Amino acid sequence: MSSKNKYYNRDLSWLGFNYRVLMEAADRSVPLYQRIKFIAIYSSNLDEFFRVRVAVWRRISALKKKKLKPQMMVSPRKLLRSILTEVDRQQKEYGKILSGSILPELKQAGIILYRGDKILKSHKKSINRYFLSKVLSYLQPVLLTDGMERTPFLENGALYFILKLKRNHQDQQIHYALLNIPSDHLPRFFRLPDIRSKHYIIYLDDIIRLNLNYIFPGFQVLGCYSVKMNRDADIEIEDEYSGDLVEKIRDQIEKRKAGVPTRFLYDSAMSEDILAFIRHRYQLAEEDIIKGARYHNLNDFMSFPNPVSPRLEELPMPALVNSSLDDERSILDSLLNADQILHFPYQSYDYVLRFFNEAAIDPRVTDIKVTLYRVAHDSMIANALVSAAKNGKNVTAFIEVKARFDEANNLKWAEKMEKAGVKLIYSLPGLKVHAKVALVLRSLPDGQQAFAYFGTGNFHEGTARLYCDHGLLTTNEKLTEELKQVFEFLETRKVSKPFEYLLVAQHNMQDRFLEMIDREIDHSKQGLKASVLIKLNNIEDQVMIDKLYEASQAGVKITLMVRSICCVTPGAHFSANIKVIRLVDRFLEHARVFLFYNLGQENLYLASADWMNRNLYRRIEVGFPILDPHIKKELLKIVKLQSDDNTKAYRLDAHQVHQPNNRRKKKVRAQTDFYHWLKKKGQHLTV
Repeated sequence: MSSKNKYYNRDLSWLGFNYRVLMEAADRSVPLYQRIKFIAIYSSNLDEFFRVRVAVWRRISALKKKKLKPQMMVSPRKLLRSILTEVDRQQKEYGKILSGSILPELKQAGIILYRGDKILKSHKKSINRYFLSKVLSYLQPVLLTDGMERTPFLENGALYFILKLKRNHQDQQIHYALLNIPSDHLPRFFRLPDIRSKHYIIYLDDIIRLNLNYIFPGFQVLGCYSVKMNRDADIEIEDEYSGDLVEKIRDQIEKRKAGVPTRFLYDSAMSEDILAFIRHRYQLAEEDIIKGARYHNLNDFMSFPNPVSPRLEELPMPALVNSSLDDERSILDSLLNADQILHFPYQSYDYVLRFFNEAAIDPRVTDIKVTLYRVAHDSMIANALVSAAKNGKNVTAFIEVKARFDEANNLKWAEKMEKAGVKLIYSLPGLKVHAKVALVLRSLPDGQQAFAYFGTGNFHEGTARLYCDHGLLTTNEKLTEELKQVFEFLETRKVSKPFEYLLVAQHNMQDRFLEMIDREIDHSKQGLKASVLIKLNNIEDQVMIDKLYEASQAGVKITLMVRSICCVTPGAHFSANIKVIRLVDRFLEHARVFLFYNLGQENLYLASADWMNRNLYRRIEVGFPILDPHIKKELLKIVKLQSDDNTKAYRLDAHQVHQPNNRRKKKVRAQTDFYHWLKKKGQHLTV
């Protein structure tokens, strides 16, 4: 294998991850409605990929630069062709899974989704009534005439029909029209009355199709085809160092709505003359246009009705309590006795909410400091900060207004918190603050107590029910004192002394990671056992990848658990000791874990940071050591389960093809096995 193949392309690797999601949709051992959710997740992921990554490569391609950067092994145009070829392959498989497997299995279960089928007579009245009372008020039909001043704008991700019409049989003039499908206002799926124990569901699209005579009276409909436009949704601030960054973000949010096309998806049954008309009318390039099926936006399957619930669904896994905290009157006081680790979504997120709520009302608490990257729409944590400020506490919130697709929500909460008296620090120019940390200071007669929260995931109650993350609650002075330094840097851009325990991007994170890998290399060269286990969402940075290759060649055993983008090429002569695992299950793996053997004195870190260029060089990230031996043992338990998983984890080969992981008779499924281990350990469930 040549050196140029040492780094797998990040976008093709991401498509491999999304294909792994599709594999779950195809797996008949997965409950049917969970497979339907994977269909929806796949579709949603692909939409965002076109809005961001394909948009980036389109912009680069348009520059027509002859010289490529060293890391660009292929031209942007060639890469775009490879991306579109792979997407086309996956979309065909997607269609087979949906039409050939999922829909027939629904039918076997007595759930029938109309998809252009003949409507039963007994359903026509219900469809007509719903259309006239609900749907019609949201429809905005527009005839696309040659003389119109402005062509109607196609909103990003919205659904439309393109129609071919004529007035009567004698009229030879062809007319075209645009009609919105209001899935942003109405449910995409409408449940019809049951018939003989059969459950019937119909697309909103087809309800409209069946009533086109109401919308275009006097016209004969010759064709009606659904279309969707994805637009460039990346926000680019040319100069973050001058002017009002927040106002620039606001301006860019508005411009995002009108981004240039990155994908025009159309029903492949559409005739060539209609497609030619649309191409001309909307000035679409050939590479913008992609064939689809009769229905788009299948991410709406996330809310597909289940008339037989809970049949056909995963067994529930209600969040467990932490028995060490559950009976404590005060979480803050309990931390004076022992550190606590929380595992989401296996355990309840209520303890994090209690941490902030207690701090907000405790009369001894003087200061609360927190970094907010993504805030829930109705954030209880943000509300607790508002309460704390109104209670007279010094509350400082660093809020990242450059968090993609959460900019507007973050700004909304920033305004609300600022009005309540919270001291706000907005984005740093040229950097994103991606750390997930909080610090509470409590006044005592003889000094001050500090309580810290270090997390791998956002302070977000919603994602905590779906994302696998860890949160450490601690009063360990080694960590709390250095967390004060992190906030000192965010407030003053200065640090009084180097970090010794915390790994902080922009300061010591990358250097410390390199040092710990070098230590394993030295041990291996001495003939001693040496190993590294790293769990990430993404790995792209070539400095870190090269160091892993060096360690592999020195005999260090390396296990990478990478959920999504993996630019490492395992199994080559330079990476023979590197094993890459991709784990996809009912919950989204999100925690970052770093384990270095260190002659059996294992160094274990958790962090908010991936090994991407953006994380290591353009973000503030915080990694934290696990110093408590009991907590370390618990984390090593889940790491071992994940590396041994042979049910939902697959090994990636040198071409990033998914291969079975750990072929053995005993089945290991990390997520359910760890849940049951925690349940047995705590013997409790939340109410």
